Amino acid sequence: MLSTAAATNKPASIVTPWEMRCLSLSASPNRRGTNDSRRDNSPKLLNWFRWHQQMNAPEIPDFALSVVLGIGLAAATGFRVFLPMLIMSGAAYTGHLQLDNSFAWLATSSALTMLGVAAVAEILAYYVPGVDNLLDALATPAAFVAGTVVSAAVITDLPPMVKWTAAVIAGGGIAGITQGVTAMLRAKSTVLTGGLGNSVIATAELVGSLLVSLLTLAAPLVALALVVFFLWLTIHLVRHWLRGERLDEDPRRSSQP
Repeated sequence: MLSTAAATNKPASIVTPWEMRCLSLSASPNRRGTNDSRRDNSPKLLNWFRWHQQMNAPEIPDFALSVVLGIGLAAATGFRVFLPMLIMSGAAYTGHLQLDNSFAWLATSSALTMLGVAAVAEILAYYVPGVDNLLDALATPAAFVAGTVVSAAVITDLPPMVKWTAAVIAGGGIAGITQGVTAMLRAKSTVLTGGLGNSVIATAELVGSLLVSLLTLAAPLVALALVVFFLWLTIHLVRHWLRGERLDEDPRRSSQP
């Protein structure tokens, strides 16, 4: 009987002061409310940051952005043919650049390897006297083809007819102009310095190709402004050369009887 009474009078569980403290902390509305408010505010802050960024950044349609990317990469192929294609392939391979479905092969490891070998060979060949002038003769049509390819690869939001027209005219055209100007500079340097100044031009072309390619992927509008400035500078440079040739021809004609 005593054991039965003791069993009935025994409490079901004993709560220690430490357990009471833990229960009070877990059940505290202020602490739980603070944590919940932090969880609730973090998505709100993230959404506010995205909205603020969208309001401050200029809104560019997808098709216009793809055209700008194509023009920037095509201009870079005028300096070096394979280096911009290597950078574009690396960006697509790592998932930072979306390519057209017909150019998905550029985002493969095999294409990345082949373009890397070709880019290194091209860079080194331009530092060999005599070979650089030979490469200029081959690089002009190659730059036109490469500019067309990179432009068509990144233009993904236009119909095929419009895409290839823009790729040939804008991409191939800007690549051909860039390559033509650099070839003229190298020819002038060969005549004036006997080829000693060609390494300086080769280094400037390498830096220009790398800079324009990276700027095109990071800041397309800045790269487009740089390309426009280069075209403006090219026009003034060609006019200066033509004016100098005319001045050289006039004394020859006046000296003839």
